[in-house]
Amino acid sequence: MPTRTGDNGWVTSTPIPSALTLGRHRISPPVVLAPMAGITNIAFRRLCAEHGAGLYVCEMVTTRALVERNPKTLRMVSFAPGERPRSLQLYGVDPEVTAQAVRMVIDEDLADHIDLNFGCPVPKVTRKGGGAALPWRRRLFRRIVTAAVDAAAPAGVPVTVKMRTGIDHDHLTYLEAGRIAQDAGVAWVALHGRTAADRYSGRADWEAIARLKQELDIPVLGNGDIWEASDALEMVRQTGCDGVVVGRGCLGRPWLFADLAAAFAGGGTYQPTLPTLGEVARTMRRHAELLVEWLGSERDGCVDFRKHVAWYLKGFSVGSSLRRALAMIDSLAELDDLLGKLDADQPYPRHTLGQPRGRTNSPGKVVLPEGWLEDPDADGVPEGAELDSSGG
Repeated sequence: MPTRTGDNGWVTSTPIPSALTLGRHRISPPVVLAPMAGITNIAFRRLCAEHGAGLYVCEMVTTRALVERNPKTLRMVSFAPGERPRSLQLYGVDPEVTAQAVRMVIDEDLADHIDLNFGCPVPKVTRKGGGAALPWRRRLFRRIVTAAVDAAAPAGVPVTVKMRTGIDHDHLTYLEAGRIAQDAGVAWVALHGRTAADRYSGRADWEAIARLKQELDIPVLGNGDIWEASDALEMVRQTGCDGVVVGRGCLGRPWLFADLAAAFAGGGTYQPTLPTLGEVARTMRRHAELLVEWLGSERDGCVDFRKHVAWYLKGFSVGSSLRRALAMIDSLAELDDLLGKLDADQPYPRHTLGQPRGRTNSPGKVVLPEGWLEDPDADGVPEGAELDSSGG
């Protein structure tokens, strides 16, 4: 494999892995779909799985909402027939509630894998000390992760952790948090190479992923700026990570998982999928019908699909009025009529390859509870931090 020298002199030469072990499950290729609020529901996960293999994680579910059997949350904790392993991400800030939620998952056979969210940067979460803010309170972090692992262990359900590098560049947490998670018995740690303050701006810090990989004995997965399968391969080569987590790069491009499967199976060689606009239209139709099937309502499914239109059509030459109409559909018949007006032979816009997709923003100050940074050894549960609804 090629040897890559980073900007700061760090060098790796890593064979491309073909699979990951997750408890009794083999994840091949070593690719994980990141949980995304309002995106990674049954419909989207099925669509991605129809293009390629990997581990597809459902939307984030809050521990409080789960144990209180919030109807919306219980609907989110559902998987397609044959979807294995069933992967569920939990957000929690209270060790006891986290343990209750994990025991509920085990007792009711709701999932085969539990991922713990310590990477969410949104203000409504960090202002309560949750998400990417929580690992700063290292003792509380240890208690939560240990509670989850201990509750899942009797059933052999693996627990993993997803996190960011820290609150900001003056308050980095990822190395210590990684060691704590490893000691608690997690199966792997996934690191998004940005701080909470970075949000989705700039370039992800892949060097941090390399450092964490050197620090831990368990698998480390890398996340951040994987827009193409070639980015995933380059991340592995540069950092030595054991697998990758893909988020925004697959928005409007579920066929990215076909490229990822081919790239990892081919040891680093593949040809990118470049669908014509007609082929993209067929994927859009499939996505919409899966949403309708999942939601049980044609209008609800079509309304939910609207937000995907701009991602699917990114870079294509499509008139503004047609774009607007597609983003306002109420029925599959209306969608069919509008898709029929597209230039089916239009080639894929190559200039969009490797470009960011989804949300992008500027760095910002992280909103934290008063006095949050004063004592990293404080292990009390932040007041009011337990969210009563799921989905981010």
